[in-house]
Amino acid sequence: PGLSYTWIFNNNTLYVQEDSRRFVSQETGNLYIAKVEPSDVGNYTCVVTNSEAERSVQGPPTPLTLRSDGVMGEYEPKIEVRFPETTYAAKGSSVKLECFALGK
Repeated sequence: PGLSYTWIFNNNTLYVQEDSRRFVSQETGNLYIAKVEPSDVGNYTCVVTNSEAERSVQGPPTPLTLRSDGVMGEYEPKIEVRFPETTYAAKGSSVKLECFALGK
């Protein structure tokens, strides 16, 4: 409890909107990017903040590059799904369930 995650992209805070291609899990801190584009190439750095301790820690930068040869790389994509056993919703309301295709 008290941890929050943000990402820095090329030394600028990455502002992630829920309806865009990027998502930051506030459970794991993972950054997910759908349909990587050339403008996504650069260095990504995770920042973990503990609001109770009033302290932040920054990890090392991780480079993202695009392959032009169309080869997937070492790992095949896999779908990661963590749906709850039961989901309750009021009639006529919307429910959002997330899954991610992970790959390298």
